[in-house]
Amino acid sequence: MSVFQEYYVDTLKNNYANFEGRARRSEFWYFLLFYGLIYIGLYAVAGIGLAMEINILAMIGGGIAMLFGLAHLIPYLGVAVRRLHDTDKSGWMLLVGLIPFVGGIILIVFFASEGTPGPNKFGPNPKQIGNTGSSSDHLLEV
Repeated sequence: MSVFQEYYVDTLKNNYANFEGRARRSEFWYFLLFYGLIYIGLYAVAGIGLAMEINILAMIGGGIAMLFGLAHLIPYLGVAVRRLHDTDKSGWMLLVGLIPFVGGIILIVFFASEGTPGPNKFGPNPKQIGNTGSSSDHLLEV
């Protein structure tokens, strides 16, 4: 299974609006990487359309990029909340990002921090159960 499939496609398919459980650092950062690359590519199409004065290409590229961003808002929030859960923080800590200048830096530190070893109040450690952060896998444990 490719990294793209494991961390991007599976996150969209299996955890589209999942705000429960924990997500490993790799799940969060790879999801963000692939999302960003696709988003930049779509806006590049719009930029090429503007540069070549092909307005329809610019409009289509920009419109698809906007729809793509909107469609990925919920999955991004879900993987970000699960990433915070892995560090034993509430998903409401995402609101720290609203603090001007330092909020984003604080969130980056939280997202880059190692998860709590062992289970925490949000579920078992995804590293120990050998998955990519799916909270449904721990339901199989007895």
